[in-house]
Amino acid sequence: MEYVKLGNTGLDVSRFSLGCMSFGIAERWIHQWVLNEEQSRPIIKRAIELGINFFDTANVYSAGTSEEILGRALKDYANRDEIVLSTKIHGLMHEGPNGSGLSRKAIMSEIDKSLKRLGTDYVDLYIIHRWDYHTPIEETMEALHDLVKAGKTRYIGASAMHAWQFQKALFTAEKNGWTKFISMQNHLNLIYREEEREMLPLCKDEQIGVTPYSPLASGRLIRDWSETTQRSATDHIQKSKYDEFANSDRLIVERVAALAEHHEVPRIHIALAWLLQKETVTAPIIGATKSAHLESAVGALSVKLTEEEIKSLEELYVPHKIVGHS
Repeated sequence: MEYVKLGNTGLDVSRFSLGCMSFGIAERWIHQWVLNEEQSRPIIKRAIELGINFFDTANVYSAGTSEEILGRALKDYANRDEIVLSTKIHGLMHEGPNGSGLSRKAIMSEIDKSLKRLGTDYVDLYIIHRWDYHTPIEETMEALHDLVKAGKTRYIGASAMHAWQFQKALFTAEKNGWTKFISMQNHLNLIYREEEREMLPLCKDEQIGVTPYSPLASGRLIRDWSETTQRSATDHIQKSKYDEFANSDRLIVERVAALAEHHEVPRIHIALAWLLQKETVTAPIIGATKSAHLESAVGALSVKLTEEEIKSLEELYVPHKIVGHS
């Protein structure tokens, strides 16, 4: 495993993060393909054995049960001082007033609930899951700063927003002497590259670590176009993200397959090698449902693409509509 600094900090993270949206209780989540605790624990354990020290979850994943499963597994399998643990806030956690969003009330309440579910006194990275259009950014940034000063999180990060919003948050923190974001968890892969226009240049300039989610486009980049899985058949969010541009995306997927065959490696190596060669990308988030998924991902570290191969993978891309921001 390789380790790199996350953004402009001294924090060491593995070159891949294990995304834990796949773990939880299906009856408490919109995704019916999630793994229960018995199925999840061997994957978390294997991640640690492979040298992965960066784990990403969220309060909203399976209504908190992802945090519970991850917390118990890390306690049993890992050294907490070596682990970089992140969770997120924004989504709906209960009906009625103040059940979601980034108000001071929500932030102060949800961090304590997440810490209890995770079984830890602090998280290393606390991420705002989306932009809150109904709360002043000053309120959000000051509350996050207070969490850092209280020792409940070491750093703060953001996810899935427009570049102007991220810049506004960074400016607000700097103007007031508050803690600034160190990471951006955004949607980026070979068939969705809209973040290259504004967000990646901003992150480069501000020395923000980029931790892309959906690096394999929900698996579309690494399987035959006609192949279906339980997730691809039931994941309506995946369909809403990618189905509209399926005809053009298919050509890119076929090129990934051809290049993988040329290198004599799995397709996942090519898809991830393309991400890893990007200067701003720190640690793609791998959402594994099998230990073999993690083992294949780690193998991508040995694959180096030439400039000609990168051009070949990129030249078929057509602009997509923005998805992921809310």
